[in-house]
Amino acid sequence: MIEWPKSNDALGTVNRGNPCESGLCTLCRADCKGKCETWLAAMKGRKLLYPRDFGSITAGSCNTTHLGVSYNSLRINGYNYGAFGLPQGLSNSEDECIFPNVSTEVEFGQDVKTKARVPMMTGALGSTFIAAKYWESFAIGAALVGYPIVVGENVVGIDKQAEIKNNKITKAPELDRRIETFLRYYDGYGAIIVQMNVEDTRNGVAEYVIGKYGDKVILELKWGQGAKCIGGEIQVTSLDYAIFLKERGYVVDPDPTLPQVQEAFKSKAIKSFARHSRLGYTSLSSHEAVQKNFMDAVAHLRKLGYKRISLKTGSYGMEALAMSIKFASDAKLDLLTIDGSGGGTGMSPWNMMESWGVPSILLHAKAYEYASLLAKKGTRVVDMAFAGGLAKEDQIFKALALGAPFTKLVCMGRALMIPAYLGANVEGALHPEKRELLNGNWDKLPNTVEENGVTPEEIFASYFDVQKKFGKEEMKNIPYGAIASWTLADKLKAGLQQLMAGARKFSMNAITRKEIYSGNRETEKETGIPYITNVDDDVAKAIINGK
Repeated sequence: MIEWPKSNDALGTVNRGNPCESGLCTLCRADCKGKCETWLAAMKGRKLLYPRDFGSITAGSCNTTHLGVSYNSLRINGYNYGAFGLPQGLSNSEDECIFPNVSTEVEFGQDVKTKARVPMMTGALGSTFIAAKYWESFAIGAALVGYPIVVGENVVGIDKQAEIKNNKITKAPELDRRIETFLRYYDGYGAIIVQMNVEDTRNGVAEYVIGKYGDKVILELKWGQGAKCIGGEIQVTSLDYAIFLKERGYVVDPDPTLPQVQEAFKSKAIKSFARHSRLGYTSLSSHEAVQKNFMDAVAHLRKLGYKRISLKTGSYGMEALAMSIKFASDAKLDLLTIDGSGGGTGMSPWNMMESWGVPSILLHAKAYEYASLLAKKGTRVVDMAFAGGLAKEDQIFKALALGAPFTKLVCMGRALMIPAYLGANVEGALHPEKRELLNGNWDKLPNTVEENGVTPEEIFASYFDVQKKFGKEEMKNIPYGAIASWTLADKLKAGLQQLMAGARKFSMNAITRKEIYSGNRETEKETGIPYITNVDDDVAKAIINGK
């Protein structure tokens, strides 16, 4: 088992808990006082691309992460001449081929193209309470930057204020809040995506959304995710709420309607209940049956009026992966998100998360292989997003290259949530009257924040970038968590631009699989990405031999 380093002396970062491949702690806390790389980048922005204490230090790499098979065992190729994929109006002169001129804009979709300013999107932020608590920062941050955000499953089903009669929603205040918060600052880049599982289908979420918001929303069908192989879960600590969820049709464990369970709850032997979603397609027994069901579901959504539809699949085996790519392509879907094991969660059985499914790099490598087979047959392959334990700019580059030309976005869950926590905590500490409303966790700024400053203008490197775009007056309406989201996105974008410039690729569609190579032979075998010294070895020998 690979153990990821807990601290980085060059950047001055340290993980509070056990680090993952992404650089995030295994358990990411909303009240965290720092300071992993993503947390610190939400304040420092692109400054965190470089070693600290310039002028007093020199720095050297201690990278040993090319051991084993993971995204960190891929390395990024660079070239010493040329410039490819130049944006319109850019010449290949040394004065113009500079990394700030690299375009990170991307678009995906079939007939209707959805644009994003950076090639990333959020994971599904659904019925877990942490998603609801910090939604304003999540959604406004996504809209300000211009990347898609996903409203996850079960948002309507767990909402006590929602009204559902005969599978028809007449009122869904929490879902409305989620959608309308994003649309408030939406400027044509990014998207609001509403995910739908078994319960959402039964509750008529698709019909409600299209009736109220029309083509402003992308509808996403859900097959699974990388963190677990059963439906979504949340945990509730109220007996009355647990009974409400049971009556709404959910699986609640333990059963809150049983007298002995109620007695155990009253005696405090049971302190919480787990609400589970149902598995899909349990009545089907072949991939042909799944295909028919899936195509019928897509046809129904088209009939309702949906112009943009996506699919999210989890880290199932090769059959399910092939089904998702083939069926999504045949149905002319706009996006397929493939979430490998290593993906995060708001709640999942822990040992299930640790032991089930296909690791991200293996799943994504096979996704490229299967997509290529379809493309050779003349099929227009669905645009894809790769997900599962990705957080940093180098991982974004590697995922895009591994899946090129089919991969348009990298889906990041926990990494894009961290700025919202940080911003809410900072704003709550500086404005105690807002703390409860913002779900802030700090009474005062910790030293890890005060190292940067004591006002939002000092703390967030991108504060004035946001102010320039929206004006000083509007800044009072923008939560600090959204400013932190912009700041993190600015670091990821700048880091990605630098990597792309080094690879001589100046736009997203110019990235190919030749921009990465494998750091060991096992990774070469599993991904099809050649080993470092094999890449262009024939060209090198021709040069040496004078040919």
